[in-house]
Amino acid sequence: MAHAYLCPSCKTNRSRFNILEQVAKPVKMDPRTGDITEEYTNDNLDPFHNPYRGPERRVQCAACGLVEDEKMFIKHAEHNRLS
Repeated sequence: MAHAYLCPSCKTNRSRFNILEQVAKPVKMDPRTGDITEEYTNDNLDPFHNPYRGPERRVQCAACGLVEDEKMFIKHAEHNRLS
């Protein structure tokens, strides 16, 4: 279902946005070099690796650049409906 957006920062943009689809890639990194030493899937995480639980989408206002959870843009549009 589509939802209207309104930027909670600039409060004027209702039409120009960048929708950011988030895809988490679980990895283990070498603490000294930053090299990836192991890649996981959500089915084979080790006991100390929590799965990603953040939002699937984030939205960027194409007018002011604010990046937030999609819910923020939807809620702001719901509370400030167009006549």
